[in-house]
Amino acid sequence: MPAYVIFLREKPVHNQAEMDIYTRGSRERPIDPKLKPLTVYGVLEGIEGTPPDGVVILEFPTVEDAKNWYYSPAYQAAAVHRRNGAEYRAVIVQGM
Repeated sequence: MPAYVIFLREKPVHNQAEMDIYTRGSRERPIDPKLKPLTVYGVLEGIEGTPPDGVVILEFPTVEDAKNWYYSPAYQAAAVHRRNGAEYRAVIVQGM
C-alpha cells in the first residue's frame, strides 16, 4: 500500500538562510528512487479551518519506505535546517 509523507508549513518562513540551505541540499542530494513528489508548495485554497502556509506531499510505495527516507541520517541532517527555517507539522499516512 502506498504511504504519504505530508509536511504542513504552519507559518511563513522566519529564517530564509536556513531554508536556502535546506533547499540547496535537496537539489544536491540524489533523489530516493522510491520518493514521488505529488505537490511541493503548490497553490492552495483553504476550504475548512485556517490553511497552512504551504504543503508538501510525497508518495512512497510503503510506510516502511517513507520511514526509512524520513529517519535516514541524510534527511535528518537536512531537516534541521527546515525546522530552523519555519514551523512545520509532518505526518506519515498509509494510503488505500
